[in-house]
Amino acid sequence: MLNFNIRGENIEVTPAIREHVESKVSKLERYFTDGANATAHVNLKVYNDKQTKVEITIPMKNLTLRAEERHDDMYAAVDLIVDKLERQIRKYKTRVNRKFREREGVAAFFASVNKDEPAIESSDDEFKIVRTKRFDLKPMDQEEAILQMNMLGHNFFVFTDAESEDTNIVYKRRDGKYGLIETN
Repeated sequence: MLNFNIRGENIEVTPAIREHVESKVSKLERYFTDGANATAHVNLKVYNDKQTKVEITIPMKNLTLRAEERHDDMYAAVDLIVDKLERQIRKYKTRVNRKFREREGVAAFFASVNKDEPAIESSDDEFKIVRTKRFDLKPMDQEEAILQMNMLGHNFFVFTDAESEDTNIVYKRRDGKYGLIETN
């Protein structure tokens, strides 16, 4: 059962918008087992140029489904994002069924919808590791980590936080700003 948390930035979430989002995203429930409860976090954003951005995140026990879409028409963006999420689910389901048939995990969240449904094939090369690097994590603060990342020309940088001694990651966002992932 999907619960909904719908937020709007620079836009009022009208009953019509809420109904459209809920009806479209609810179609994904057919992929989940009966016992799977999840909350769909939906963020609707309108920019000054009237373009809309729709973000949907569905965190579950062993998997987080997330997609975002920008479009001039919010209703079209919701339709496109549901298609993206459906492709993600089918792709995960295909991989899980192929590789972990005897194990319970992510597969426990997916119901068997239609056996005749075409499987999305992926090659084993898709997840093949082609290079491994080893390095010592030097204790530093976030600012130094960002400087190191920029000096290396990377989009992310793994470091040990000097204060907490936890392994953290800084990354460059699409908007040019920086993000931080903290571990426990």
